[in-house]
Amino acid sequence: MTDRQTPRPAVLFVCKSNRGKSQMAEALLRRVAGDAVEIHSAGTQPAVGKPPNAESVASLAEVGADMSGAVAEPVDDDFLRRADRVVVLGTAARLDPVDVMRADIEVWETDEPSERGIDGPERMALIRDDIDARVRRLWAELDDPGAAPSD
Repeated sequence: MTDRQTPRPAVLFVCKSNRGKSQMAEALLRRVAGDAVEIHSAGTQPAVGKPPNAESVASLAEVGADMSGAVAEPVDDDFLRRADRVVVLGTAARLDPVDVMRADIEVWETDEPSERGIDGPERMALIRDDIDARVRRLWAELDDPGAAPSD
């Protein structure tokens, strides 16, 4: 487990609006890592101040993850510089590095079931499960720095 005498790793999840995938990833990592990781999410074109979309909230509630109180926020350059991991979810968001970033920008090309004609709660469950599996691999790496990198 992460040694509490060392600084907590910091993770930033990014998507376009910060009302869906990045908020889901933040809540899912918080569910498994608790306060062992500093976790934030943001959007490249956020709907600032708006809550996550209702379908995302409902889908996460099914697995015991909580998005209550979350609101969409823009990407913060200061946090980009502090983050140990920066993860862009999906291909709609574009994020450029800033000076003196510690982390590389990872892109998780997440599942999009609507491209296969799957919509509604089933679509959200598939997206949630895809993000959850990736988040669990990321947590394993953060918890054991010798682990292999995630996709």
